Amino acid sequence: MIIGLVILLIAILALPFFIKKVEHNLEVFLFIMGFTAVTVSKVLSVELFVHIFHNEMLYFITGAVLIAGILFKYSVERIRQFVDFATRRCSIYVFLFLVIAVLGLLSSVITAIIASLVLVEIVQALPFERTYKIRLCIIACFSIGLGAALTPVGEPLATIVVSLLDQDFFFLLRTLGVYIVPGVLLLALFGAVAVGRNAVLIHHEEMDEADPDCPMAPAAESYSSIVMRAAKIFLFIIALELLGAGFKPLINTYIIHLDSMLLYWINMISAVLDNATLAAAEISPLMGQEQIKAILMGLLISGGMLIPGNIPNIISACKLDIGSKEWAKLGVPLGIAIMLIYFLELFIFKIA
Repeated sequence: MIIGLVILLIAILALPFFIKKVEHNLEVFLFIMGFTAVTVSKVLSVELFVHIFHNEMLYFITGAVLIAGILFKYSVERIRQFVDFATRRCSIYVFLFLVIAVLGLLSSVITAIIASLVLVEIVQALPFERTYKIRLCIIACFSIGLGAALTPVGEPLATIVVSLLDQDFFFLLRTLGVYIVPGVLLLALFGAVAVGRNAVLIHHEEMDEADPDCPMAPAAESYSSIVMRAAKIFLFIIALELLGAGFKPLINTYIIHLDSMLLYWINMISAVLDNATLAAAEISPLMGQEQIKAILMGLLISGGMLIPGNIPNIISACKLDIGSKEWAKLGVPLGIAIMLIYFLELFIFKIA
């Protein structure tokens, strides 16, 4: 069984990068892999699907994407005008910094889902080439993924952890705030420089020419596209639930008893598995603060590395049609760099 799950994990990591049909149908692929995983681990049952379909987040996320898609359909021109107004009155560097930082920090209040929906509409409205839009989106998703963990409202992982540890609303802010807030601000600074430095000329050249017919300007979507995207996200979330349930025996047998340092790095598997499921399997009230910090920071950072790692990634990739290779090209090296920085901070220098 364990060997089969390891083979599946390798397939999930590798196939989207080498087979075009898999990359273009990632939701279906992950659903098949999830179904296979629960079959291999012998946890496939009617009760499992009842549990999945009783998950309120499944409907909340799908509904939020659907409703936001319809609302934004009628707000395309206003969003473009806002972006035009804002970028004309402040430096593009300042604008990008504020987008990444504000959405990252606010995601703990408005939820990661809403923050990512706002993000993709702003990104679409920017008169940048596709390459720079993708870069901005990935960096901002790292920021949202981190910031959303500051309160139980932000994302399911935070809700689960606070519940498991029987802690108050501000527990995660007290425990992780000293790591997350500077991280969000540094990501905003990095994004402003890395994207703004290269895209600023495009911005100034194209802004005066932007109009509803310009390919750089966002266009209203059809209802069928909006419904299809919501359906894809619905299937994506079911797939992540199945993968979490299927890989649980592997996690329970080989992962949860490891040292904090190893857990930190091994939790990079949250790049393809639901980090809330991993947190539920690994976090225990018997753990010390160092172990909890290591597990959570490992999960939160690596969740930004690949599309399946975080709900913001999934929403953004679906909306902007970002492929697995396109995401990994920046997501993986950026994620590893952030992991290294936090590793030094958590285990070597122990700054906080």
